[in-house]
Amino acid sequence: MRWIWIDRFEEFESGRRAVAVKNVTLAEDYLHDHFPGYPVMPASLLIEGMAQTAGILVGEANNFSEKVILAKVKRAVFYSLVTPGQQVRHEATLEQMSGAAAMTSGRIFCGAELVGEVDMVFSHIDQNISGLEFPEENFVFTDEFMALLKTYREQGGARVSL
Repeated sequence: MRWIWIDRFEEFESGRRAVAVKNVTLAEDYLHDHFPGYPVMPASLLIEGMAQTAGILVGEANNFSEKVILAKVKRAVFYSLVTPGQQVRHEATLEQMSGAAAMTSGRIFCGAELVGEVDMVFSHIDQNISGLEFPEENFVFTDEFMALLKTYREQGGARVSL
């Protein structure tokens, strides 16, 4: 199973905002176990979709020169369930960025309905002060993640300012 929880970008404003969507279908294995007879997308996967959307926004702001990892979910609030047949829209805004970290706020929608809000902190691990060493290659922004942004750019996204 792939662990990519967004299907495509619909908007991307470099250093400011990104909007990505995920189509939820019964073809996805996790829905058959969560919950049998009443499939819903787990909140943890909605959070992961937001982390991927916001993480790419943070990474792109520095031209992917840093390895960006989720350090903390500051706040996650959910108002309704997401079920098969719905399209999830992750709207991430870059609130603050420094050399060592970034803070984002996010809202999750299904159509016009606000499903949840997720605020996150990301760490630039190459700038860590722990003394730990990490591989030179950027293991965070894999080819699969980069393909999402590349596809958006190639399709001439309406709000591209890259």
